[in-house]
Amino acid sequence: MSAYRIGAAAARAGVSSANIRYYEKENLLQPHGRSANSYRFYSDEDIHRLRFIRLCRAMDMSLPEVRTLLGIDPASADHQACTTLDAHLQHVHERLAELQALAQELQALRARCDGHAAHCHVIEALHARAEAEGVLAPRPPAAPRHV
Repeated sequence: MSAYRIGAAAARAGVSSANIRYYEKENLLQPHGRSANSYRFYSDEDIHRLRFIRLCRAMDMSLPEVRTLLGIDPASADHQACTTLDAHLQHVHERLAELQALAQELQALRARCDGHAAHCHVIEALHARAEAEGVLAPRPPAAPRHV
């Protein structure tokens, strides 16, 4: 059985050592063991787990979603993974709608300046919008972001 120190494990898994420490802190990964001088050691199974985490995070999955998927036994998997992916897909659709609205807002703002005037009308529009908003009432705490 192979045993890798954190730097080698990070290189093999395609993540940083800091990511590995973070995943340990979040209980997504436990080092395979420690040497007498307290170096962490990681197995090939740990490397696979890190790659799995990296893949899920690249698909913008939250840590709870990754944790759920890691907890599913592939040999006896029910459709919990589908449920998790369906929920994640819903978050992605919501985020896409938010980004499309933002893109429209930015395009409208950009249309305020044709690049030929003596000064930038975009800056004027931003200042006018900031002034129009004035003092806003405190917002209730936002729902936690998905990721």
